[in-house]
Amino acid sequence: MRLTGEGIWGEPADRPEAVRVVRRAVELGVNFIDTADSYGPHVSEEIIAEGLHPYPPGLVIATKGGYDRPGPNQWVESGRPEHLKSACEGSLRRLRLDRIDLYQLHRIDPRFPLEDQLGTLKRLQAQGKIRHIGLSKVSVRQVRQAQAIVPIVSVQNLYSFSERGSDDVLEFCEQAGSGFIPWFPLEAGRLSGVASPVSRVAAQLKVTPSQVALAWLLARSPVMLPIPGTSKVKHVEENVAAAALNLDDKTMQELINPGGSVHRRAGRAAN
Repeated sequence: MRLTGEGIWGEPADRPEAVRVVRRAVELGVNFIDTADSYGPHVSEEIIAEGLHPYPPGLVIATKGGYDRPGPNQWVESGRPEHLKSACEGSLRRLRLDRIDLYQLHRIDPRFPLEDQLGTLKRLQAQGKIRHIGLSKVSVRQVRQAQAIVPIVSVQNLYSFSERGSDDVLEFCEQAGSGFIPWFPLEAGRLSGVASPVSRVAAQLKVTPSQVALAWLLARSPVMLPIPGTSKVKHVEENVAAAALNLDDKTMQELINPGGSVHRRAGRAAN
């Protein structure tokens, strides 16, 4: 999302740097990259293909469809079946893929039956254009409804150290064996306040608050797939280094939820 211009619109200020960002991520071992046709629109997908195609084995490029973009910072849900079909086929062309490993419905459009929206993706899956289907910004009830139509392998919801409104969805994904993809995982730097428990732990460990926030997410659940966005190579390197940060039990005790119970589902921050 951050590989585009202001307002998630148009070209980035430094396209060569954007290309270096995706290349450096893969060099550092990242094997999951999330994008959407609406980022730019189209710009992010084009940069990913420019930087990484032909894709190395094991690299998963996930993208999304379900928005129209009339202008900068403008987002209009569009779950019309014809739009979703066209969006998927456009993503295939821009990403230079024969099949998209994970295609996500960016938003459920209330103007159209869910059966029609997911039915379109199911047909594209049957045609070999999509391998797996995911959802974004959904409740547990909506995931259950979707699962009755087509297998859902992942959910992408707003989630971070201080924004945990989707705890129930995360728990559902754990029980179902589905991936949980938290968007806005670093809250655009808002975690770095002096009084923040994240900042206090970061100071103790001599790392950045962003690294602690990412390490906490990775320790929070084994199905967590954080997607911190950036337009700078130095931030990619910092973010990836967070995977090696081991938060011990004492540290995790300091990073508690508002109710006082420790959020810990995995023994280590990284496998």
